Amino acid sequence: MRPSIELGHEDARRALAEILRGAHAGERGAALAYDGHWRSLRNPDEIAEVHQIELDEIEHRARVREMLAELGVEPDPWRERLMLAIGTTISWLCRIGGWFIPMYGAGRLESGNIREYEDAARFAVVSGCGHFVPDLIHMAEVEWDHEHYFRSKVEGHSLGALVRLWDAPPPRETIRESFDDFLWLRGYGRRRVNAPPLSSSSPSPSGLHSLARHGSCRRARRRETASARIRPIPFPQTSRRSLVHHSRS
Repeated sequence: MRPSIELGHEDARRALAEILRGAHAGERGAALAYDGHWRSLRNPDEIAEVHQIELDEIEHRARVREMLAELGVEPDPWRERLMLAIGTTISWLCRIGGWFIPMYGAGRLESGNIREYEDAARFAVVSGCGHFVPDLIHMAEVEWDHEHYFRSKVEGHSLGALVRLWDAPPPRETIRESFDDFLWLRGYGRRRVNAPPLSSSSPSPSGLHSLARHGSCRRARRRETASARIRPIPFPQTSRRSLVHHSRS
């Protein structure tokens, strides 16, 4: 189900829960796959960059788990087991699949994660969980950064010209712009999503904004801005409770 301006509260809540359950399991598989991916690399910069992407996915899983808990929904055991098996398998295949195939596969998968979190943000608004929006938009932007990183790696490789790339997502800024348009169509007016991105700049073609060097600084900055980043947007039916939790689950 895709978000629409006619969607009702209960339908949106069910759709939100379904997306989050899928994302929770998917982030598990992704983190496991990236663990094998960075261990298969030889370039120190790429090792640090893909390792940081793994940590981003672990953080996303922890935040999604908190959202599911507030909704009173448990993760899907079948999906969790499936993603455990898939992630573990990919992790080992990365060690024998060379450099290009894991990079290509990762970028293709990340392209779908962007829309997943964008849709979740829209369902959150309609279902009365507007305080989820800053984190969901933020995670969509991080997934965009991941896709951009892997795309740049594939395009810079000699094999990149021989394969058909997956469709490129719209520019990063359209994540917030399209969400703003959705709010306007729903009659909420123009609202600013107060969710600063993890990094201070867009990713460069040669690397994901120096992930290894700035990783600890970024985590410290997230802690300092947590209360502002997760401040709820004042939509109708939106809870104003703070959800500043950073536990790993």
